[in-house]
Amino acid sequence: MLVTGGSGFLGSNAVRALAAHPGVALVVSGDVRPPATSAPDDVVVETCDVTDAATVAAVVERHAIDTIVHLAAIVNPGGLSEEIERRVDVDGTRNVLEAAVANGVTRIVVSSSGAAYGYHADSPEWLTETDPIRGNEEFSYSRHKRIVEEMLAAYRESHPELGQVVLRIGTILGPSVSNQITALWEGRRILKIRGSESPFVFIWVDDVVGAIVQGATGSVTGAFNVAGDGKVTVSEIAEAFGTPTLELSPGLLTGALRVGHALRLTVHDAHRVGFLRYRPVLDNARLKAELGYTPAKTSREAFDAYLAARHPELAARV
Repeated sequence: MLVTGGSGFLGSNAVRALAAHPGVALVVSGDVRPPATSAPDDVVVETCDVTDAATVAAVVERHAIDTIVHLAAIVNPGGLSEEIERRVDVDGTRNVLEAAVANGVTRIVVSSSGAAYGYHADSPEWLTETDPIRGNEEFSYSRHKRIVEEMLAAYRESHPELGQVVLRIGTILGPSVSNQITALWEGRRILKIRGSESPFVFIWVDDVVGAIVQGATGSVTGAFNVAGDGKVTVSEIAEAFGTPTLELSPGLLTGALRVGHALRLTVHDAHRVGFLRYRPVLDNARLKAELGYTPAKTSREAFDAYLAARHPELAARV
């Protein structure tokens, strides 16, 4: 089994879990970076750049890989150029799929995102796997996830022998998580868009890994939303932090981001208002009923665990 992005936060956790699984004979951890921590003794570590098609194909062929867990992706969009993000997310996935088909791989697990659905005012309150994958043209991360899912759909038609498990993951939390989402909560006020509670669906990192292992070692295929039960609103997050909200109208925030981005004061442009206002809220019923994985933590429990790990002084009063 090959895990791309095996040295990353999610990948390294998945590598350890898969290596400990009795049904997995070999785990190859492939990444452009060395492992952040030592990999288990029986894991093979390979330099594997998903943007290099020949390198990916060589690793798959050399180890006679039958299952790929494709986790190599840009996790903090906006920090790199859009060209680099597309090379990793879109072209990298294409390279992995081509290597899989060329070498007789029979199963692939792909980490997608709730962002593939897009951030839209007319989205249903709870998104299910039968809702359309629309992405957002103006938001490169969401657009790339949509393009990848369209590519996967085309491969399901042309190469049905390659079973796919597509995991549309919500906001991942864990004891060491620090990203653009958690940064929203660390200021003196927590931003709230007037007229919207902008709810989050959270998933604890161990539960993401559990879904990955289930997808990689089971027989079920398909697309699955990966999120804890329930949702957590911005107001509830602010209350837990004991931080007041800064409530702005969508128009005012749009103008402020437009000016700030033009002056290079922020990497966020005016299009991010939709990202803050219309977050995809994922229904996890199919994850539980069909893939057979039930997250141990609800969305609120995942948030509380994050708070306890990062801000124990606050968690004590929650």
